[in-house]
Amino acid sequence: MKFFIDTANLIEIKEAQSLGILDGVTTNPSLMAKEGISGKKNIFNHYKSICDIVDGDVSAEVISTNFNGMIEEAEQLCKIDDKIVIKIPMILEGIKAIKYLTKKKIKTNCTLIFSCGQALLAAKAGATYVSPFIGRLDDVSTSGLKLIEEIREVFNNYSFQTQILAASVRHTMHIIECAKMGAEVMTAPLSAIKNLANHPLTDLGLAKFLDDHKKSNK
Repeated sequence: MKFFIDTANLIEIKEAQSLGILDGVTTNPSLMAKEGISGKKNIFNHYKSICDIVDGDVSAEVISTNFNGMIEEAEQLCKIDDKIVIKIPMILEGIKAIKYLTKKKIKTNCTLIFSCGQALLAAKAGATYVSPFIGRLDDVSTSGLKLIEEIREVFNNYSFQTQILAASVRHTMHIIECAKMGAEVMTAPLSAIKNLANHPLTDLGLAKFLDDHKKSNK
């Protein structure tokens, strides 16, 4: 499973990269706004800064909702760095844009996926990634993990090359369950990634080892 971090915070990205397990970054307009990044020039410069830190794909989202606007933005974003993946919303104009960009051999990430049918449309159009938002589904009493399972089954049936990018991941169990179901990628906050390393028995065991070592070297 590839590990992406879902943030626009350069400090968090650098920390995740330093762990040696980071495969990419996902961003969106809300995450940019959270960091106080606004204006086209500043946003593009920030994407470049992210690309300079990481080795893998960096999803950069378009804000247009019509085909021509999406393509114009995508062509501009692609010039920032070869690592840029164009993040396209799951709307019919977005499907048309994904198909067009796929023919141009430009990577795409279809975002705001909330149903298996939406994922199927994106895969048919040739999306590199589909991003089911599992946490947001959980928020409305619908199983986000069940959606991952359904998409995995459909993609396996027809050997789609589109990768499942589990998004809106909230905690470690989301990550574990998505890994068990075969999602190729997950994107999560740094805290959820770091919490994978935590276990009270590890802490107790390490404390015991260090205490015994200290006693034996008196």
